[in-house]
Amino acid sequence: MAWLFLVIAGLCEMSGVIMINKFHKDRNWQSLALLISGFGASFLFLALAMKTIPMGTAYAVWTGIGVCGGAILGIYMYGESRDWKRLLFICMVLAAAVGLKLVE
Repeated sequence: MAWLFLVIAGLCEMSGVIMINKFHKDRNWQSLALLISGFGASFLFLALAMKTIPMGTAYAVWTGIGVCGGAILGIYMYGESRDWKRLLFICMVLAAAVGLKLVE
């Protein structure tokens, strides 16, 4: 169950990052509320996951999901660069997160 909480925390982190961009553009209270909710839920689920998963592993996987998810959403939602080098490094972050799970 802890790994499910960690994945949910990462998805909420992605939501918070997207809402930062939306709030920067719109500056309305709904965007701000979604931004705070996304990060709040992210920290809550991260804390739940860390009851079982070691802190270093949980934090690395959580940030990996947020980094990769944010970069991929930026590519698809905001037309950011799809350069092969960028995609290679996103894959490297994902591989590192999987590697941490395998050696746990």
